[in-house]
Amino acid sequence: MPVDLHALYPKLIHLMLDTVFVVDGDNQIAFVSDACEALLGYSANELIGTAITDYMHPEDLARTRASIIRVMNGQPHVDFRNRYLRKDGSVVHILWAAFWSQEVGARIGVARDVTALTQAEEELRFLAHHDPLTALTNRALFNDRLDCALRSAQRHDRRLALLFVDVNDFKGVNDQYGHAMGDRVLCVIARRLERCVRDSDVVARMGGDEFTVLLTDIQSDDAVPGKVAQILAVMAEPLDAEFGDVKMPSCSIGVALYPTDGKDADTLLSHADGDMYRIKRHRYAIESQGE
Repeated sequence: MPVDLHALYPKLIHLMLDTVFVVDGDNQIAFVSDACEALLGYSANELIGTAITDYMHPEDLARTRASIIRVMNGQPHVDFRNRYLRKDGSVVHILWAAFWSQEVGARIGVARDVTALTQAEEELRFLAHHDPLTALTNRALFNDRLDCALRSAQRHDRRLALLFVDVNDFKGVNDQYGHAMGDRVLCVIARRLERCVRDSDVVARMGGDEFTVLLTDIQSDDAVPGKVAQILAVMAEPLDAEFGDVKMPSCSIGVALYPTDGKDADTLLSHADGDMYRIKRHRYAIESQGE
């Protein structure tokens, strides 16, 4: 007995894990498969007869309209991503394959939920440019930001400052309280450094217990010493009670100014690093005299 494929097709469509949409030339939803309720939270009855654009994320509406025009002009779009708003207000990321059917007079699209994939991709992109422990900018991205800031400073005849921050005696924290506690302290340091800067500045973890701070568009001679004093004061604040008897370690901060101390990234980094070690040696010398 031959299989009646025409009778089988509607059932197959509703078995699909991806959602099938049929949308007319006025963007009104004419049909959705059963999978749509899992995708958007709406039943088919709630969606049919409404405009599909009503459910699109507002920030994606313009480029989605451009894709719609492309499809309706006879160019299938099989790799388009956008965001929709679910019935509960949450956001879903969708991968579309769509084409215009002249015979039906409608746009036919298959929608796949790629929210988990998108989040994983975003996390990988973040980790490529950020320190996994503190979530600060990492060395590679910092060097790129520094190069960009230097080019901008050269073009607009502006000053900038590079601070090299080293945590004093951090090894003692790890040795006495363990590396897990040391990691928690590093995260506190990261957040405190972020508190001290503007959105246009950059804070990075260069590795271990070493951090850098890029201060852009320096407006006055006392701006940098004032910022160093602010950072030292913030770092001197005691840790919260949850840290027990762990003492917040102090920091040594080296400074390099553009263009006074150098006009390229390597020279500025070397100068700030050298200045930091000079300050650290001076600190140890004072402590030795007091013993």
